Amino acid sequence: MSTEGSTKAIFAALGANLGIAVTKFVAYLLTGSSAMLAESIHSVADSGNQVLLLLGGKRARRHATPEHPFGYGRERYVYAFLVAIVLFSLGGLFALYEAWHKIRDPHPITTWQWVPIAVLLVAMVLEAASLRTAVQESNAVRGDSGWVRFIRRSKSPELPVVLLEDTGALIGLMFALVSVGLTLITGNGVWDGLGTAAIGILLVVIAIVLALEMNSLLVGESATKEHVRLIKQAIVDRGDVTAVIHMRTMHLGPEELLVAAKIAIDAEDDARDITQAINGAEERIRAAVPIARLIYLEPHLPRRGRSAHPTRPANET
Repeated sequence: MSTEGSTKAIFAALGANLGIAVTKFVAYLLTGSSAMLAESIHSVADSGNQVLLLLGGKRARRHATPEHPFGYGRERYVYAFLVAIVLFSLGGLFALYEAWHKIRDPHPITTWQWVPIAVLLVAMVLEAASLRTAVQESNAVRGDSGWVRFIRRSKSPELPVVLLEDTGALIGLMFALVSVGLTLITGNGVWDGLGTAAIGILLVVIAIVLALEMNSLLVGESATKEHVRLIKQAIVDRGDVTAVIHMRTMHLGPEELLVAAKIAIDAEDDARDITQAINGAEERIRAAVPIARLIYLEPHLPRRGRSAHPTRPANET
């Protein structure tokens, strides 16, 4: 996935959220609406999350060291996981606390009644523009995958995070608009509290989804099925390797893939033939799947009386 597209989407979201956070907080100070306060904190949390994503991307570009021989690519997953924690605690739990407080002691909005409606409408326009940028950048890399599959299968964390945050922000703004509108119409501040609770639940759900996806990437995910197919095809393409006995792949980062495979070679090949076969297979793998950066191929002689094309283990990736 293009890091340039991810960075563009992050900066678009960061600019929108900073402006929205300020206007929402001013609206809260003028009206005392708990939904506006929850939305203010939500935008502050989102702004902090975009900074975390940018920091994670920068730290992931560090070169490998003896202590970290496979590099720092997974730092992008670590910082994306921190985003989920911030969204859960600073966004979701704070909104739920504020909702509980507002429902217990409701107050109508009696001053500057037009301010929250105007702020929410402007915020929706800005969030929609940010989401549009994230969608455009995602469309450039997701291919024919559906949105749910793209978010679940993407090895790059930035675009899925921004997509979920911006979508959640738009839905949260709708909740706030409805709750503030009902509070103004009925004069009952409970509606304000209920809207705040809905925002809190929404943020908690999004945070849990993000945490689960980032946890999977942190533990280590294999290459996509298409990449696995291309790698196997590249290994046996020239005939100097007779079969792939088994293979394991793992993402060391969004754009860095580890490939380890045991390959079957002809029993009559000498050391030079085997070396040339391995080197050729590595070149073909890198040409077919450029993100395959670390490749380890172990030559193996097929056992007599057994097929050179063994059954693939159930857990092979």
